Amino acid sequence: MTAAGREAMQLWGGIECTCNRVGERYIDQAARSGYEQRADDPARIAALGVRALRFPILWEKTAPQGLASADWSWPDRQLPALREAGVEVIAGLVHHGSGPRHTSLLDPDFAEQLAEYAGAVAARYPWINDYTPVNEPLTTARFAGLYGLWYPHKRSDAAFVAALLNQCRAVVLSMQAIRRVNPQARLVQTDDLGQTHGTEPMAATITFYNERRWLAWDLLCGKVDPQHALWDYLRRSGATEEALAWFRAHPCPPDVIGVNYYVTSERWLDHRVARFPGHPTGRIAGRRCIDIEAARAMPTPCAGAAPLLLQAWRRYKLPLAITEAHIDAGREDQLRWFLEMWQAAQTARAKGADVRAVTAWSLFGAFDWNSLVTRDDGYYESGVFDLRGGQPRPTALAGLLRELAEGRPPSHPTAAGSGWWRRDVRLAGKAASVRGKPAVTDAAALAREEASMPPILISGASGTLGRAFARLCAQRNLPCRLLSRSEMDIGDADAVARAIDHYRPWALINASGYVRVDAAEHDTERCFRENTHGPAVLAAACASRGIHFTTFSSDMVFDGRRDGAYLEADDVSPINVYGRSKAEAESAVLRALPGALVVRTSAFFGPWDHYNFVTLALDALERGERFFAPHDLRISPTYVPDLVHTCLNLAIDGAAGIWHLTNGDALSWVELAQRAAQVAAVDPARLVANHSSDCGHIAPRPLNSALHSSRGILMPDLDHAMQRFVAQRQSAARLNSQMGAR
Repeated sequence: MTAAGREAMQLWGGIECTCNRVGERYIDQAARSGYEQRADDPARIAALGVRALRFPILWEKTAPQGLASADWSWPDRQLPALREAGVEVIAGLVHHGSGPRHTSLLDPDFAEQLAEYAGAVAARYPWINDYTPVNEPLTTARFAGLYGLWYPHKRSDAAFVAALLNQCRAVVLSMQAIRRVNPQARLVQTDDLGQTHGTEPMAATITFYNERRWLAWDLLCGKVDPQHALWDYLRRSGATEEALAWFRAHPCPPDVIGVNYYVTSERWLDHRVARFPGHPTGRIAGRRCIDIEAARAMPTPCAGAAPLLLQAWRRYKLPLAITEAHIDAGREDQLRWFLEMWQAAQTARAKGADVRAVTAWSLFGAFDWNSLVTRDDGYYESGVFDLRGGQPRPTALAGLLRELAEGRPPSHPTAAGSGWWRRDVRLAGKAASVRGKPAVTDAAALAREEASMPPILISGASGTLGRAFARLCAQRNLPCRLLSRSEMDIGDADAVARAIDHYRPWALINASGYVRVDAAEHDTERCFRENTHGPAVLAAACASRGIHFTTFSSDMVFDGRRDGAYLEADDVSPINVYGRSKAEAESAVLRALPGALVVRTSAFFGPWDHYNFVTLALDALERGERFFAPHDLRISPTYVPDLVHTCLNLAIDGAAGIWHLTNGDALSWVELAQRAAQVAAVDPARLVANHSSDCGHIAPRPLNSALHSSRGILMPDLDHAMQRFVAQRQSAARLNSQMGAR
């Protein structure tokens, strides 16, 4: 750890390792990520340029029954490898936890017990110099003592204060125990550092929250005395003068103040609850109000982390680091968020703050933080690596981190854009005119930004898929150009070269092609020109210019004789012309450009196409008409928005080779219609199951073309997709009804 101005800012890393207790169940992030089983992760982390790693040696897991039966096997395996790789360790002992089952944050002996464990850790690994005995004590006290989300599930100021004092006292005693072994040991004390904003009637609460956020650091620094802004609150909430005086008598100021900052860190309190329809309301000081992310409500975007770092610097004059930087978002916004945190730290350094590092948090992603880890639903948000293929797959973030660690400018073309938290799409409800003022967006600046970013080139302007890409690229602030055949005939190499050289894209997505499966049997030449020759031309043009290329294949490259779902490596054996055109395209594209992304998918349905199978089925059933669907053909349905978002993430990552992307469930066409009717609450009585031989198909269909992936299940399951499809369909119907009534 070095002082600002003496050395370049460091890149640190972190493993999401929360081991919190909900009732009698522990939710263990590190176990779910597989980090405890992979021996090669230290080398993987070191290759990013990470100088120090926040590493969990968690009390609950290592010594749940006491030190006599402690199991040190995991840290014993991983720590020497990190040391050999040149990665320093910041040891975490409790991470949003409450200790083993025999104790809790409210146990009077919690601090002494953790200190005993801390001393044992230091004795076993005397070379570790940096510690975070308790991660985010203030935040954990709020979640466990004030909001009732985590064990011991209390909801009172008294429980919050007791949990906070217990954790801070545990930090002091733990560092004393550690320093008896290693006198040079340093305390890296983390907590979430946000700021609360809001409307004037909420001013008193806003002021209180903005003082409360400093409490853990204030206690450790011995700053809480009768003149402290929250002294009376602490005393009213059960803190004795003796307990508070103890911290002044035993100051343990952090060697580094670790600032954790998320898009949810800054809050907005608003008494005008009608402005946020559908958002949960609460009561604060007897007033009904909304507590929402400031990014969703403020008329101008939040200033970001730099001002908060400077606030912390001016308050404590102690070295700082951003110890968690992560966002659950599209890949381009993950790049933009981390880059913004890096630049915020550089800004604070330029203004005199001693900021040492920025930490790439959730290196291997995180599970179920969308429910604040109160449920075990399996919701996964990827990080620097994506685990959904079994082994960690580097995402575009890995490249960005290497560049920053080496002092090189970011090279990814999508990183330069404004994230969603800086655009009008961020606003919730009627928040576009908070305090009577319109939301502020610098349209000219955004236009200049878009003009400066190379676009994604998309072929297929007349098709469902091409239009979906253009729509979602706009939502994600990814400049794109959607081209028609007259603007770029993909079968004409000269036309392709002219279009590419004119627009200078960083990626090209081929969403065009011949889609009439039956007509292809008698229109072979045109089918192969559009489905085989055209993609090969595009791949060759991209190969010569260093452009990422994505194209689409089909489930019909298989003959349907397999009992189970097909994987990427299975041999192709098409039984119709359309399938042959796609199979030959796969080979031609990957020969011309091995780095191309070839996506096999199946059975589209989506909210912007009125002619897909699911929409036609629901429309007919709602009209009381019979709808026929085959029961003997098995497919894997694909929700178009999920497909597009996933393909964009993969393209940004530079993914290559064949991927199977669907919403998972293998079922027949009639079962798909039944599933849609059930979710939409439509009577399925007039749905008729027939045989594929009754459908009038000219081209033979594989009886089973269900797809599964050995590379990673990247899309939500069918039930989740169908619920979103039906909700959007019903919302559009209500809007059309309202417009008609006018």
